[in-house]
Amino acid sequence: LPQHLEIHWFSIINSCVTVLLLTGFLATILMRVLKNDFIKYSRDDDTSDEQEETGWKYIHGDVFRFPPCINLFCAVIGTGTQLFAMVLCVFVLALVGVFYPYNRGSLLTAVIVLYALTAGVAGYTSSSNYKQMGGGENWVRNVLMTCSLFCGPMFVCFCFLNTVAIAYRSTAALPFGTIVIIFLIWALVTIPLTVLGGIAGKNTKQEFNAPCRTTKMPREVPPMPWYRSAVPQMCMAGFLPFSAIYIELYYIFASVWGHKVYTIYSILF
Repeated sequence: LPQHLEIHWFSIINSCVTVLLLTGFLATILMRVLKNDFIKYSRDDDTSDEQEETGWKYIHGDVFRFPPCINLFCAVIGTGTQLFAMVLCVFVLALVGVFYPYNRGSLLTAVIVLYALTAGVAGYTSSSNYKQMGGGENWVRNVLMTCSLFCGPMFVCFCFLNTVAIAYRSTAALPFGTIVIIFLIWALVTIPLTVLGGIAGKNTKQEFNAPCRTTKMPREVPPMPWYRSAVPQMCMAGFLPFSAIYIELYYIFASVWGHKVYTIYSILF
């Protein structure tokens, strides 16, 4: 094999081994440590309040407390579920060989079409969670926020990049007719499917059942040292995944920016 393919396959094997090891470690911790704690805190008695609590057990009764911005929270869940379904469909189509690697337009077209067709998933997930969390009758506002939560910022970024491409007379700039077609797909397909999914989710009869009981009053979080604040935790949590996929990201970005062709879609799945 050429040297770049050997490096590519080595990075793939390294990523798989790292993911399997981390998954095994996490499963071991959950099975041996957290299982008994979940059983204890799911009881209705107050015997656990008399015991000394450390770490995450301080806030075990506040984990499943509803957030103050239920509308935004449910919209984020619905949008994330839609993007996950879209990416899953793209990976499946890539695995069966639908996309020709040298035809970039087919992949982008499939992403736009699949995003529009999976809009019902976002509406259903967002509206059902909104009802379970006691959102009331404002489900229409929740559906509208779900429609625009991802498309709004994406449209702003697209307009800026497309304007820059037009200013530099780049061939990557989309013509006005294509932009109108994309807008019509969003207006005539995405929004109606999101509304239909929202109606179906609004009429669901599911109830929110938390794995452990929620206390009536929120508990004050004790002060934490500097290394347990948000920024150090983000750096430490992202180091291992980045070290596992940094070479794969190089090939993906090289393919996105145009001077290389990415062919191993099955590895992304």
